[in-house]
Amino acid sequence: MPPRHQGPGGRVISRRQIWGLIALTLMWGVNWPIMKYSLRELSPLYLRALTMSFGALWLVSYYRFKGVRIWPQATEWRSVVTLGLPNMLGWHTLSILGVKELASGRAAILGFTMPIWTVLLGVLLFKEKLTRRLVFAMAAVALTLGLLTFNELTALSGRPLGIVWMELAALCWAAGTLMMRRAHLTIPMETLTVWMMTLASACLWVLAAVLEPWPSWQFSGPMWASLVYGALINYGFAQVIWFGMARHLPPSTSAMSVMAVPMVGTLSATLIVQEVPGWQDLVAVLCVMGAIAAVLLPPRQTAKAI
Repeated sequence: MPPRHQGPGGRVISRRQIWGLIALTLMWGVNWPIMKYSLRELSPLYLRALTMSFGALWLVSYYRFKGVRIWPQATEWRSVVTLGLPNMLGWHTLSILGVKELASGRAAILGFTMPIWTVLLGVLLFKEKLTRRLVFAMAAVALTLGLLTFNELTALSGRPLGIVWMELAALCWAAGTLMMRRAHLTIPMETLTVWMMTLASACLWVLAAVLEPWPSWQFSGPMWASLVYGALINYGFAQVIWFGMARHLPPSTSAMSVMAVPMVGTLSATLIVQEVPGWQDLVAVLCVMGAIAAVLLPPRQTAKAI
């Protein structure tokens, strides 16, 4: 029997799940500088359209082999479209525009403010309780935005518009998460994700054809490798690992994986695209990790509403 470890909240986590979480965190984190590298030779919308399309094809093949129901029923298409707009099309379109304008580590930090926006939107729209932990998270995010916005505005090559793109992307993800929680789904999550990716990639091909010049498709070897990574790893293996574990992991354990992604993205950017983080970036990473912990890790006792 494989060794097992005690997780947060007393839940037992197998060694296989631990390694899966580590792999997932590294895949998601490293993807940010890899996207930045890919943008050196391919425009953002074509990059998303290409990698997402092949990622969807990979997942369809895998899930058909595993016996997952692939075709949605007639009544399920509405869920595919309504949930796909913010979760897939909105997030992936806006975030790649943000990566184009910003350092990749900085984009990862800003993108992963999404759990905080999810909770805040829940308070504003659905009258969920405002806790002290949420107030702390909001203050941490405000400090993050202040640090990075000031740096972008004062830097000679600063692109403050990238901050706007990334926060709009985070808000799309947050809205999509709330919609997902309240949806009454009969469609398997794997099928839902495949079709959200498929329809979003079709929209991205159209947007790219209208807004961007047609690529030459004459890429360097490292560029082809980055495209393979985006399609097979980020949109492929990472999704398979996540769906394989999400139903069985305690939420606090998943939260710790999410917390580590901005740090991995910031540090790996130094090696992949030679982006050296400044002190503002490192402090911002710590702020975002603290904010994510505040809203996702369960408290030892119920937080008091204020």
